[in-house]
Amino acid sequence: MKQNQVRIIAGIWRSRKVLFPDAEGLRPTPDRVKETLFNWLAPHITGARCLDLFAGSGALGFEALSRGAEYVVSIDQNAKVVFNIQKNAANFKTDAIQIIHQNSLTWLQEPKNAQHPFDIVFVDPPYRLKILRQCFEQLEKNSFLKANALIQFESETPILPQHLPNSWKLLHQKKAGVVHYYLAEKGTP
Repeated sequence: MKQNQVRIIAGIWRSRKVLFPDAEGLRPTPDRVKETLFNWLAPHITGARCLDLFAGSGALGFEALSRGAEYVVSIDQNAKVVFNIQKNAANFKTDAIQIIHQNSLTWLQEPKNAQHPFDIVFVDPPYRLKILRQCFEQLEKNSFLKANALIQFESETPILPQHLPNSWKLLHQKKAGVVHYYLAEKGTP
C-alpha cells in the first residue's frame, strides 16, 4: 500500500511526518492552509478539547496535539485511514487521541456523543458529499460545542454567513487554490 505523508508544522512534534494511505476523497489540508488556520487558533489551542470529523490523514488532530491541545477525538469511516491514524498515534506515543471508526455524520446524530462538548472542531467532509451544512446542524442541535467554541471548515464552494447556524459568527475566511477555508465561533443565538 502506498504511503503518503504530511509534516507537522509546529509544537512538540515539529517536522515529524504523519503517514497516510491513498483513499478516495482524502485530501490533507495543505501546509499553507494549515499554517494560517493554526495561526488563527494559536490563542485557543492550549488545553483545548478538539473534534476532528472526517479525519482523513489525522494531520489536523496531530497538529493540534503537537501545539498543546489536551485531547482530540478523531473520526473517519475508512478502515485503512483509521488504522493509519492509530499507527501514527502509536509512533507519537500519545494516548491523548480517541480514534473512532464510524461515519462522522452518523456519529454527530447521537446526542450521547456530546457528553463532553468541544472547544475546537475541524469539519472537512469529502466535497462530493455536500454535507457541510448538515454537519453544522448536528453540531448545534446535539450540543457538541462549548460556548465560544471555534469551528474550522473547508469547502470547494464559498460558504456565506447565512449558511451558518444563527449563533455562529464567521471570524476568518480565506481561499487557497480551489479550497475555501473558514473559522467560525459559536456565540449565543
